[in-house]
Amino acid sequence: MSKTIILSLTLLFGVWACATTDLPSVQSMDGLQLLPDEQRLWNRSKEEQERLNTSSDIYDDPALSAYVNQVAQKLFPEDLHGQELSFQVYMIENPLLNAFAYPNGVLYIHTGILARMENEAQLATLLSHEMTHVTHRHAVENFRTVKNTTAFLATVQVAAIPFGAYGNIAGMLGTVGAMAAVSGYSRDLEREADIEGLARMAAAGYDPQEAPRLFEHLKQDVEEQDVKEPFFFGSHPRLQERITNYNEMLRARYAGASGAKNTEQFQQIVSPMLLDNARLDLAMGRFRPAERTLTRILEGEPQNAKAHYYLGEVCRQRAQADDREKAEAHYREAVECDPALPEPHRALGFVYYKRGQLDASAAELQKYLTLSPDAPDRAYIIQYMQQMKSD
Repeated sequence: MSKTIILSLTLLFGVWACATTDLPSVQSMDGLQLLPDEQRLWNRSKEEQERLNTSSDIYDDPALSAYVNQVAQKLFPEDLHGQELSFQVYMIENPLLNAFAYPNGVLYIHTGILARMENEAQLATLLSHEMTHVTHRHAVENFRTVKNTTAFLATVQVAAIPFGAYGNIAGMLGTVGAMAAVSGYSRDLEREADIEGLARMAAAGYDPQEAPRLFEHLKQDVEEQDVKEPFFFGSHPRLQERITNYNEMLRARYAGASGAKNTEQFQQIVSPMLLDNARLDLAMGRFRPAERTLTRILEGEPQNAKAHYYLGEVCRQRAQADDREKAEAHYREAVECDPALPEPHRALGFVYYKRGQLDASAAELQKYLTLSPDAPDRAYIIQYMQQMKSD
């Protein structure tokens, strides 16, 4: 994959090396008129999007998708009406922190970054930032800058590094997607996206004070994990730049300004996705963000059996002091909240087995098989139960 991107990049830069980078925004144009190299970039974007949209990485939640796109429409600039440009937002099922935009107005948001948001104003901050990259034609400007070649080639090497099952999305992105998702844009272009994006979300009626808070949450995640992520929004220096930029603008232009947060509506619609993303975090061994998200779910839904079960799994896999007892307590709570949920019974079965409580173990494992007759590990569980009988 990396050789393909490098070849594509070489060809693209060979064509664009001498082109100017001083481009007007789409709003200032009399109709959307793509330059020849820009049209090639749009064509490449469509090819990459088709591959991504038909993959198993797209998160399928019609209600959440409709909501996110409704927020994007609130941010749609009035002076763009009548132009041949629209925005469409897709979500990628991935717990790593990221969001990126293609030059033709197609935006992608990872569930991981969405799970760290607290309200609609923070979502509007991210969307308006990415939308500015589109309206101000940052993709073609970035590709036209010859000095970016070395940096982008380094990005390609980063994208080729495996980051676990859910980091492989970096490796499947094409030339345009990898630039937006992995390397991001130059400091000047990112700052322009911060400035214009904040103005856009504030003009739409959102609270500008929420803008830096989003990136503070992301920065906390990066610091806690202390692991290099393959994506732009997983970069500590870049996140700090966002925070600094937004705080400077709040002091200079938006002091005392307020607006809508729409916290309750946001939390209600996002809630089902939080559990799915916590499961992904757990699969990657990202215990802190998984635990934080699950605790957040239980604050609003104390009887959520799956959240209790996954918290038990966090404790069991993390295996720190007192985690064994904590895991068992969460499994028991999950069973109490929903006795028909199979997985906690399986977990308790193995807890009892390790303690030598074979009768209790067999009873829980039998409940698991009864509740989940088509369980993929059925043969394995039966073998365990037969062994216990012989013991």
